[in-house]
Amino acid sequence: MTLGITEQSEQQQITHCLSVWKLAIAAMTIVGFLANDPASAYEEITVSEGGTLTGIVKLEGAVPKPKGYNLTTLPDPYYCGRISDGEGWRILQPFNVGPQGEFREVVVYLEGIDKGKPFAEKEVPQVEAKDCLFLPFTTVVRDDQSVTVVNMDPVMHDIQAYETSNLGARVLFNVPLPMNPQHPRNFKDRTEAGMYHKHMAGPPMKELVKLSKGRRIFVMQCGFHAYMESWGVAITNPYFAKTDEAGRFTMTDVPPGTYKLVVWHPYIRTATERTITIGPKGTVETTIGVPAPTGRLYANEVLDHAYTRYNVTEEAKKEIDPLLQKQEH
Repeated sequence: MTLGITEQSEQQQITHCLSVWKLAIAAMTIVGFLANDPASAYEEITVSEGGTLTGIVKLEGAVPKPKGYNLTTLPDPYYCGRISDGEGWRILQPFNVGPQGEFREVVVYLEGIDKGKPFAEKEVPQVEAKDCLFLPFTTVVRDDQSVTVVNMDPVMHDIQAYETSNLGARVLFNVPLPMNPQHPRNFKDRTEAGMYHKHMAGPPMKELVKLSKGRRIFVMQCGFHAYMESWGVAITNPYFAKTDEAGRFTMTDVPPGTYKLVVWHPYIRTATERTITIGPKGTVETTIGVPAPTGRLYANEVLDHAYTRYNVTEEAKKEIDPLLQKQEH
């Protein structure tokens, strides 16, 4: 399989701002069901008769194709190319799916709970730039809460964060992400860059996530390395979870009642919802099937046929060595 780009110049450094807007547009159609509840603020109480909700999320259908990025058109191809396909391309697969359809790293949350257990997470959520990836790919935050981003790499990154809605994107913050000064400032040749595997935290950048009314989704992307992206959703109560490697999730101390269970993934444009009723000290188990999106989801989708206009030269392929991970696509 070869990689190619259509309707988008590989001069990604020049047209990077367009790709950011396309990222934002990708989530617009799902914001309607993620709109902020105008009801009163969440009230923390002691839940004495709380129940438990467990389940598994599966992706039904073919896993969408990943994105492909020509590393020779972006900065730091040798260091970032330690994760690549061996042909000079970095692959970004937004859908983390197991062999049996286990849908990993999706956010599951309950709507309609205005009072219940306290928020357990007191620390500020953290996103790391590591090996030219933003980790984790999905983050859960409270609105008006800060998020900390740390650069673990020996190269500079830049955070561009946008909130999304059907009205368009709005900039949340745009700040440089400096590296640890103990890292080498410059690598003399590709071998030094490719063989360097040390991670040290740079100065943490703590930024406030303050979303506009009716908006709950935001995306962060590196201004230098377009394949680095991380998505976030703002929640209004502590009844949420991220699916694990088996696609499973658990929520505890849920007040008895009937609620709407929502499954969120940034590239799923149709809401996946289910009505859940939990009795006093009851346990509910559920399996949720999420239909896989079809069609072309992004302009720089990996293609099945050769497209040579922006291909990586044979000489460049030899220079970009996937020493850390050879990606499949």
